[in-house]
Amino acid sequence: MLGTFLIGRCARGAGAAALFCAALLVADAAHAARHAKRATSHAATPALDAQAIDNAQFSAPSGKGRARAASAATIVKEEILLDRADFSPGEIDGVAGSNDKKALAAFQQANGLKPTGLLDAETWNRLTATSSEPALMEYEIEPADVKGPFNKSIPQSFEKKAELKTLNYTNPRELLAAKFHVAPALLTRLNPKASFETAGTKIVVPNVARKPSHDKVAEVVVDKKALTVRALDADGKLISFYPASVGSESRPSPSGTWHVRSVVENPTYHYSPKLKFKGVKTQKPFDIAAGPLNPVGTTWIGLGDDYGIHGTPDPQTIGRTQSHGCVHLTNWDAQALAKMVHRGTKVEFIN
Repeated sequence: MLGTFLIGRCARGAGAAALFCAALLVADAAHAARHAKRATSHAATPALDAQAIDNAQFSAPSGKGRARAASAATIVKEEILLDRADFSPGEIDGVAGSNDKKALAAFQQANGLKPTGLLDAETWNRLTATSSEPALMEYEIEPADVKGPFNKSIPQSFEKKAELKTLNYTNPRELLAAKFHVAPALLTRLNPKASFETAGTKIVVPNVARKPSHDKVAEVVVDKKALTVRALDADGKLISFYPASVGSESRPSPSGTWHVRSVVENPTYHYSPKLKFKGVKTQKPFDIAAGPLNPVGTTWIGLGDDYGIHGTPDPQTIGRTQSHGCVHLTNWDAQALAKMVHRGTKVEFIN
């Protein structure tokens, strides 16, 4: 069953050179159902204690005993540490899912360990050694976090989206979740009694703040089979890792070597009727305003010929949906990568 389709063109604005984007999100209905069930489960489960997360440890089995599944507190801490070490697990959600396993495998490989994607004692020791800072931190909600403007809702129809002046978050909790790379449901679970709409409120959030990176990426490797993006320096050393949604059977991503042609922050989204978008009735081109819930998110890294690496309004779908040729990252991962690439940076599509 097909979900949301995104096909169009990105542009900086009036008079600017057009940046083309062919982006198709093919949502897996089964995954959507699982995600909805998981969100409901989070809402129904007890709050996660901040101290328990900061103090969380990995318990290795004794003797020939079978390893126990890691606790939610351990998984949250592990995801935060991965994110902070530039091995993005995507959206921090406290679930040992596919993106978490990919990030763990990349971290293991970069540290000379067997890339199993499974948490073990040696991996835990290496991971916790990357930072001495607490996994969580206290954050006082700022006036800008609650000021907006916010959209009451985001319609599904592209024509209806085009009627909006902006495509902003729908509430402060959604904004704060993106700001700290965390699933909204987990943010609520960490702060069950907090009002996210009141400036001055103190909440607990993942400590994912990174120091500004001065690294320059020499090559970006997009693995179409593994659904990952790796940023490498001139010596081939891994700088950053990201889970991604990459291509589909009907419209696969390209192969071979490409190069970054442009980087655009807060791109608008232009629809051309020649693309014959299913469900779009108008025969006239139209623009969808910029904003974090824009179809291509907050960042566009153009590669030419309709292809690009960009953000998404739905971070929970990364690695679990398909695209129409483009490479989708979470908004924060796309922003991080955009700061390290430049016009001419090599982008290699493999597998």
